[in-house]
Amino acid sequence: MLLEITSTNRAEGVWHVLAALAVGDGSVAHPVVATLLASTAAKRNLADAIHAICSVHGRLLFDQVTLAEGESAGWFVSVAAAFMAERIYLAHLTAAAGPLPSTPGQAAADAAFASQRHAFDMLAASSRKGCAVGAALALILDWHVIRDVLDAAAERFAVKVPPCGLPSIDEVAAFADLIAETPATQRAIAFGAQQVFAQHRGLWCLLEARASARNPD
Repeated sequence: MLLEITSTNRAEGVWHVLAALAVGDGSVAHPVVATLLASTAAKRNLADAIHAICSVHGRLLFDQVTLAEGESAGWFVSVAAAFMAERIYLAHLTAAAGPLPSTPGQAAADAAFASQRHAFDMLAASSRKGCAVGAALALILDWHVIRDVLDAAAERFAVKVPPCGLPSIDEVAAFADLIAETPATQRAIAFGAQQVFAQHRGLWCLLEARASARNPD
C-alpha cells in the first residue's frame, strides 16, 4: 500500500497532500496493522478487529456524497456500490469470526465505536465544500489497508475473499486532482481526510489496547 500511494507521478496538488497524509497518518503507519497481518496473529485479535471494523463501518457510509457533490456524483455512486459489497464481505467475516472476544472495558470500547460512527456521520454530512469528499477519498485509501486485514482474517476463518471493486490508488489520485478546483476546496479535502485518518488511528490504538488487556504481562 505504501509503495502504491507514493508511486504516482503527481508531485503537487491535493493528491500530494492526501498521499502524504495516508502514508504518515493512515492505517498503513500503525504498528498493530502489521501485527494483524502476520501469520502469527492470534485469532482472537483478528476477530476483535473484524468486530470493531464492522461496528464502525458495517453500515451505509458516505453515500450522502453522491447527492451532495453535483458533477462528481456518478463517481461516488460506483464507490457506494463497491462499499456495499465490502459491507457484505465484512458481515460474512464477522459471522465466521464468532463471538466478540471477552475483553475488560467493553462498555468503554462500545462508547468509542459509537463516537466514531458519529464522527463519520458528521463528516459525511458536512456542508463545507470538499470536506465530505476528502473524508470519502481518505476512507477509500485507508480501506485498501483495512482490506488487507480483512483478507488476512478471511484466510484464518476460511472465508472466500471476493474481489475489491473500490477505485485504485491511481484512480483516486486522478479524481482528487480533478475536483480540487480552488485552494479553499483543497484545504477542505485535506481537512476531511485528516479527520478520517485520525479516527482510524484511534480505532487501531483501541484494538492494540484491547489486545494488551486480554494478554496482561
